[in-house]
Amino acid sequence: MQRLLDVDNLSVEFALRQGTLKAVRNVSFTLDKGERLGLVGESGAGKSVTGFSIINLISKPGYISGGNIMFEGQDLAQMPFEKMRGIRGNRISMIFQDPMMTLNPVLTVGTQMIETVLAHKKVSRKEAEKIALDKLRKVYIPSPEKRLAQYPHEFSGGMRQRIVIAISLLTDPALIIADEPTTALDVTIQAEIMDLLLELCKSEDMGLILITHDLAVVSEVTQKIAVMYAGRVVETGETATVVSKPGHPYTRGLIAALPQSCGKGLRLTQIPGVMPSIINMPSGCPFHPRCELCTDVCKLEDPVLTENKFGTMVACHHADKA
Repeated sequence: MQRLLDVDNLSVEFALRQGTLKAVRNVSFTLDKGERLGLVGESGAGKSVTGFSIINLISKPGYISGGNIMFEGQDLAQMPFEKMRGIRGNRISMIFQDPMMTLNPVLTVGTQMIETVLAHKKVSRKEAEKIALDKLRKVYIPSPEKRLAQYPHEFSGGMRQRIVIAISLLTDPALIIADEPTTALDVTIQAEIMDLLLELCKSEDMGLILITHDLAVVSEVTQKIAVMYAGRVVETGETATVVSKPGHPYTRGLIAALPQSCGKGLRLTQIPGVMPSIINMPSGCPFHPRCELCTDVCKLEDPVLTENKFGTMVACHHADKA
């Protein structure tokens, strides 16, 4: 397989008055052409910051403090702003959580799509409109010619998210980063949107980074998974192996918390405690205050990612007890 993305020891920091906060610490993963990766974890794990840093959308006072982001042979972490504009929205597209925040409410869908094409491709306005119509058809928007003249508020939530996906496809990107793309949608529409993303990735041979807290969605859509906790990857490997044979107690906790993991009529399982704040990170393993396997070594030493007997990489002193 052809390597598309190689994130190596990525670190992101925020320079604040109370000191430098490490939001992402030494995150590494790879993605081949057409491959799908899930970034999973609770809110505050660093998933979205990792996704934003790939396309250099970190707002000040945040900055990439270390590591490399190699995409199609170029280091995005060191790329000048002007050159990055040729990559962002062109070779790499991003789908955000709320489509109403993504779409401009005072411009028609057609205007927004056509302007996007003209910003990245040297084509006529008529050709740009043809491309827009083609992408709307690919995401199964009915009567696309009519829809181009409508405004975002005239669409349902699911339709708006389909339009956002269509916009992300306008430049035929090699990679799509989807940040919680179904959070604002009801359950049945969520399934439709995820099926659509999976279908498009296969038909267009696009890479996908799916950022979510939902392990059930990741297990159905992705081939690889990286579980994040407190700004770092604590477990990574093939999705099927990580879900069926989790090596980190945090991963096991996430799986046990899924409704389908509990018996009918029983209380949902939950991981005790909350994720630590990056302002006040505990010593040793960040997960140790919530971990049932915690021993003295966990409180003193931060474990490194090590391959376990199932072939996945796990950052846990007691991964052998999985």
